[in-house]
Amino acid sequence: MTKLGIYLAQKSVNKAEVARKTGLTKARMNELTLNERSHLRAEELYLIALAIDVSPCDLLEALYAGLKEKK
Repeated sequence: MTKLGIYLAQKSVNKAEVARKTGLTKARMNELTLNERSHLRAEELYLIALAIDVSPCDLLEALYAGLKEKK
């Protein structure tokens, strides 16, 4: 499961409902939540955040807060 999948599960979010609200396919939602190799695009993150009524910045931080810049 991906960080997005874990985040949505913790919030008890229905992926089919998010797909409907965002216009993403159910298959794409499954890929984003189950496949570690999938890449979440900025516009997808923004639409998902709006669909689950959280700030896009908060969702971005929740998913990628552990990233560090290379030195």
